[in-house]
Amino acid sequence: MPACSTCGDRGIYMVGETAIPCPCMRQKALSNRLKLAHLTGMMRQHTFDRFEFKYYSRQRMENSRSYYETARLTFGAAKEFVERVLAGRAADGLYITGSVGTGKTFLACCIANRLLEEGVEVLFLVVPDFLDRIRATYDLQRPEYTEVDLTDAAKAAPVLILDDLGAHHYTEWARQKIYSLVNHRLNHQLPVVVTTNISLEDLGEYLGKRTTSRLFQMCRPCRLLTEVDIRIARRLRKETAT
Repeated sequence: MPACSTCGDRGIYMVGETAIPCPCMRQKALSNRLKLAHLTGMMRQHTFDRFEFKYYSRQRMENSRSYYETARLTFGAAKEFVERVLAGRAADGLYITGSVGTGKTFLACCIANRLLEEGVEVLFLVVPDFLDRIRATYDLQRPEYTEVDLTDAAKAAPVLILDDLGAHHYTEWARQKIYSLVNHRLNHQLPVVVTTNISLEDLGEYLGKRTTSRLFQMCRPCRLLTEVDIRIARRLRKETAT
């Protein structure tokens, strides 16, 4: 039995003698983009209208701005990035810093979901997992994906999100993989959004000067600051409500 009762899975339906594109095709296209983007079901729920500013203090200050003001600026930068991409204009990437639980990944998902809904291809990669997938190809005789498949997909994605480029112990091998990816995207003017707990000033210690210099050139630095881990705060609120 066809999945779509309107078009019978043909992709079009007739109104008189006119062929009309069926809405199910847009949904199928979105589903394919979501699959390729590597967003989980939970990540799909992270949208700009669900970003909660109540976790960002209006009293706590850093560099003459409250945490709330800083969050507003970062949120605005994320929406501006989306608008520029959708308008087909060159867009500086974003380098979003903050400690664990400050909303960095949530905001990166907001960007991804908005772009995906408008037909823009996005690839969302958790950096440690991405590096592990590359390493895994070395141990398999016939891997589902080769290292080249994985790295080429990351290099070519119209928009790439690198989540959790954190303060890990990066081997020289890992440094080179990240450098090659960042350098390619810089040379081809392809935007990247980075979330990390490392400031750009300290990034060289982990990834080296070459990668740091390129990210400085490519990305607009942004910051999220909270007094609490938002994940924990939400869990406590949920427990209290029940």
